[in-house]
Amino acid sequence: INKSMAELDSLELYPFKKMIEAGVGSIMIAHLYIPAIDNTPNTATSISKKNVTGLLREKLGYDGLTFTDALNMKGVSKFFPGGEIAAESIIAGNDMLCLPEDVPEAIAKIREAIDSGKITWEDIYVKTKKVLLNKYRYGIADQIPIDTKNLTEDLNAGILEMNKLIAENALTVLNNQDQQFFPLKNNKKEKDVVYVGIGISEENVFARRMKEDYDADAFYFDYEEDVTRILSTVELIKTRYKSVVIGVHNYNRYPANQFGISPYSLDLIKKIQENNKTIIFDFGNPYALKNFCDARNLIACYEDDSITHKVAADLLLGKISAHGTLPVTVCDQYHFGSGIVQPELLPETSPENVGVNAAKLNIIDSIALAGVKAGAYPGCVVLAAKDGKIFYEKAFGTYNYGSPDPIMTNSIFDMASVTKICATTISIMKMVDEGKVKLNKTMGTYLPWVRKNDKKNLTIENILLHQAGLVAYIPFFKETLDKDGNPLPSIFHTEKSDEFSIRVAKNMFMRNDYMDTMYKRILTSKLGPAGKYIYSDNDFIFLGKVVEEISGMSLDEYVAKTFYQPMGLHSIGFHPLDKFDRNLIVPTETEKHFRNQHLVGDVHDPGSAMFGGVAGHAGLFSSAEDIAAIMQMLLNGGSFHGVQYIKPETVKLFTAYNSSISRRGLGFDKPQKDNFTTKDTDPYPSRLASPLTFGHTGYTGTCTWADPKTGIVYVFLSNRVNPDGGENLKLSRMNIRGEIQDAIYKAITKP
Repeated sequence: INKSMAELDSLELYPFKKMIEAGVGSIMIAHLYIPAIDNTPNTATSISKKNVTGLLREKLGYDGLTFTDALNMKGVSKFFPGGEIAAESIIAGNDMLCLPEDVPEAIAKIREAIDSGKITWEDIYVKTKKVLLNKYRYGIADQIPIDTKNLTEDLNAGILEMNKLIAENALTVLNNQDQQFFPLKNNKKEKDVVYVGIGISEENVFARRMKEDYDADAFYFDYEEDVTRILSTVELIKTRYKSVVIGVHNYNRYPANQFGISPYSLDLIKKIQENNKTIIFDFGNPYALKNFCDARNLIACYEDDSITHKVAADLLLGKISAHGTLPVTVCDQYHFGSGIVQPELLPETSPENVGVNAAKLNIIDSIALAGVKAGAYPGCVVLAAKDGKIFYEKAFGTYNYGSPDPIMTNSIFDMASVTKICATTISIMKMVDEGKVKLNKTMGTYLPWVRKNDKKNLTIENILLHQAGLVAYIPFFKETLDKDGNPLPSIFHTEKSDEFSIRVAKNMFMRNDYMDTMYKRILTSKLGPAGKYIYSDNDFIFLGKVVEEISGMSLDEYVAKTFYQPMGLHSIGFHPLDKFDRNLIVPTETEKHFRNQHLVGDVHDPGSAMFGGVAGHAGLFSSAEDIAAIMQMLLNGGSFHGVQYIKPETVKLFTAYNSSISRRGLGFDKPQKDNFTTKDTDPYPSRLASPLTFGHTGYTGTCTWADPKTGIVYVFLSNRVNPDGGENLKLSRMNIRGEIQDAIYKAITKP
């Protein structure tokens, strides 16, 4: 390798520097000849002291194990016969010698090197201790025979998830002129989406997802097709479908004959693009993209396997965002580095970059793991951001006690009452901004169906403050059970039908008109005096209906259209089983009093479930990062990535203390007011949270808080009610959420 040291330093050595900084445990030294490092004749880098000791150890600061390349390779062993090559390797500074041709001869030559003073016994001892330390570290000192049962599965555990992660980050959006393609709505009723699979003659995983997600029709054209089907297919697609998704599959990796893509296939793609709104997913060698550089909507996918197919379908559906850029130049339009990259929700940074002591954050790990060990929850995710940057995000534990499935930072949790602020309250705030809702107006102003009821004069402000006099909770489900506690067949069916279409759990569908009975129960519930603080789910059930009445959309549709989609959030929403990978959804509870099953993806709150999974008080599911993005938007005064979603003055009003008889803001929870005047009471949410802090907690074991004074956003998600329900109070008794929040504050070194 004839390069200068400056050239080597800027390119070839760069990844080694980064790996050494990251703490890589071992490095193999190749048999190379690099005169800029060592120009001694016939001296490969593997046996060069200038390379192994001078460059790697001393200059780059590496202190891990070094391995030689195979010492029986003739390119090096011919210059140092017998055991000489082994001795030279030790003298150079290596720890482990791979495949010396003659081990006894090698040992003899190493002894000669010691006797002659070329190396010392101390050098040997240091190397030996280093090797033994690693053997002890990895259990070789106490070897246990490998259990070969399920060995292949065990060895490959995590590989699929890693490949999925690679595919998600590789997908490259090169053109997106028709913005409505992301996400492509799955309106199955209209049946206006068609999939054209080029290079295949039968359904593959991507085609299957098109059918599942959009009820799409599908046409397949392998590369043996001739011109006979083109015109009829083009005409049919032109007249029947609004959106055409084209996948290009099974072409060659080598460029001869347009990578094996037939002229007829290219002609078909061209004609479809002339007549329809079309998006092309190119599954393979990115150089083949040169055939589609004029496409209005174009995605590079790089591989043509089932994992990539699923990830590409998730991108189209809007479940994930694109992060990739082209690694090559394919045409004048698309050069190396091209790609429409959606901005990170919240960028990651080191704690030190935002004035936080990283070492002091280690206690968070201990607190979170102590909760797992004590049975406070099977698993949790902790996220902390400052000044809009994530400096701590870790997952602990598993989905279920005793399960091998680890919680991940992108796991999706039932947010419970955090729904109140991250769906309902922000929707009301937006409507206040637009003049569609006024805080001093009454419920009867916005909901016609309460105008003949004593709830008609309740003001929006008092409802937001939980001071309207509504009862705290109505157990709607109890009157739907028979005397033995089983769901009444007159109200619930195991199969969905036109009459029983409201899903409350797996294989459990409620009669449509029973929702009217639930609203009647709220309307006829006893109304207490206004001005008394009673935390009530019914307050927010009403507020959710106000949003729906004014917007003409369901609450989940409105909040997604107004906030989640334009903000680029991709792991938040109601009805998670319809939107997200089920493997990401954390189990909630083995419910024994109503639905009698292990709930995964169906909302924990029975009332919300009976409202179809969408209600103002509960039903939202999310990952930690999406919740953090919403809180950051509020912390930014209602703006996110340059877009103003809520006016700053509205944010300031809603997140301030607004009651003389409670700690509440408008919709938001706040710290106990006596946190700041006495040390005798239990602090809420934590001792060190400032009076400006706002947020909420959730019954399932969740919370999120934002503090304008410090710029801190804190999210804690757990499934503490899994599996046994609300009687597990260890999360609160151990004050885990508050202890972690205080640990974050204590780690701040500068404002």
